[in-house]
Amino acid sequence: MISVSDFRNGVTFDMDGKVMQIVEFQHVKPGKGAAFVRVKMRNVITGGVTETTFNPSDKYPTAYIERRKMEYSYSDGDLYYFMDMETFEMTPIERELLGDAFKFVKENDTCTVMSYKGKVFGLEPPSFVDLVVAKTDPGFAGNTATNTLKPATLETGAEVKVPLFINEGDKITIDTRTGEYLSRAKG
Repeated sequence: MISVSDFRNGVTFDMDGKVMQIVEFQHVKPGKGAAFVRVKMRNVITGGVTETTFNPSDKYPTAYIERRKMEYSYSDGDLYYFMDMETFEMTPIERELLGDAFKFVKENDTCTVMSYKGKVFGLEPPSFVDLVVAKTDPGFAGNTATNTLKPATLETGAEVKVPLFINEGDKITIDTRTGEYLSRAKG
């Protein structure tokens, strides 16, 4: 059990049969009346965000989210298959559960698959990936002094904005959380 007064960002708990994760919390102590905790929380299964107030003395059962490292193997229509690195079992995951950042993942990349009581509800790709630029306009000499960006299509099909000096065939590092170009990849 977790007490509402122990709520912190990222904590997961079971509320009325729903698994909720704290996004933001604030302890409020008004001049008159009892203190309360204002919480913005996300349903980890549906992704819906709600705001609620709690009494600090309330208690809820802790929800344990299982996080397993799995390697992306292949896709078959709307199903994407991930291999458990320890047992070599293949787990199919539907496209809508993968999230926007999955567009930066290529085959054989290791991702974190999240599940609750055996039901997969989400996926975290690696935070940073190195990808090859498949298509972009050529850069122009002398335009490197400004921080002007141009569109580029990566080997996974994702589109990002890159500096003018990046050319087709260059390997670049992308932050999958923001979808932004970070640097040229080493090697």
